[in-house]
This record gives sequence, C-alpha cells and structure tokens, in this order.
Amino acid sequence: MPKIDLAAVPLRTGSGYPAPLDAPCAKRTRRRLGEAGGLEGVGVNLMTLPPGGWSSQRHWHSHEDEFVYLLEGELTLVENGGSTLLRAGDCAAFPKGTGNGHHLKNLSSVVAVYLEVGTRHPDDLTTCSDVDIKSANGDGRFVHKDGTPYL
Repeated sequence: MPKIDLAAVPLRTGSGYPAPLDAPCAKRTRRRLGEAGGLEGVGVNLMTLPPGGWSSQRHWHSHEDEFVYLLEGELTLVENGGSTLLRAGDCAAFPKGTGNGHHLKNLSSVVAVYLEVGTRHPDDLTTCSDVDIKSANGDGRFVHKDGTPYL
C-alpha cells in the first residue's frame, strides 16, 4: 500500500447535521485517510476535537461496526450505560445493531486526536439517540425519525 501524504488529505471541519444540531460538532476536523488510500469497505478518519467539542450527536448504526482509538488528549465517551473517560492509548468498539447510542465529548482543556474506523455498509441507517434525526448511507440525507426531510 502506498504511503498516504497526510498533508494532501483534505481537512474537513464541522459536520453535515442541519442547524442547530451541528453546533456541538462545528469545530471538529476530519481527514478521510481510508478514502485517500482508496479503501471502499472500511473508513478510517483522523479526527481532532477541540475543548468543548463533540464528535457527533449520540448515535448508533444498524449495519456498521465502529471503533475509535485515542492518540492524544482525553475524551469522555457517553453511551447508554453512562460516561467513561478515555485517555491516549485507550480504545472503544461499537458493534452494529446494538442500539447503544454513543459519542465523544472533549471536556478537557486540550485538543484531542483520535482515529475513527468503521465499516461502510450501503444499507446502514444511523439513528441519533437524543435528537430527532437519522441518516441512511444510501442517500446521505438527514431526515427526522418519521422520515420527513429537514428543510
């Protein structure tokens, strides 16, 4: 596999959530390393999360496994069962279809850096646990849980 030139991988800031649900994730950054390397079946993202930021809305996947590995800093993992502190070297896994809504919050005073890895299943449906939003990989649109589109 050829070496990926990290500096050449586009830096994407924020999320695709409709306002105001995008606000907690507005300053997160993502470099799509897997995509840059030509991977189609798995996504690998290099993420940064500034103090006060969230990785996403709390969510779970119907058909995709997800894994995170913390490289630098400290993050709080929030899931159905409560909160867990993650430090550099810690990791967490989220099997598909469990309904265990999860996300990361940076409650520290320094930027956190982590790898986010997940399968890329075309039939995946992402459901948010705490807000009225879901998204299907098939079209990538965010809709209300009853299926009506966000305007």
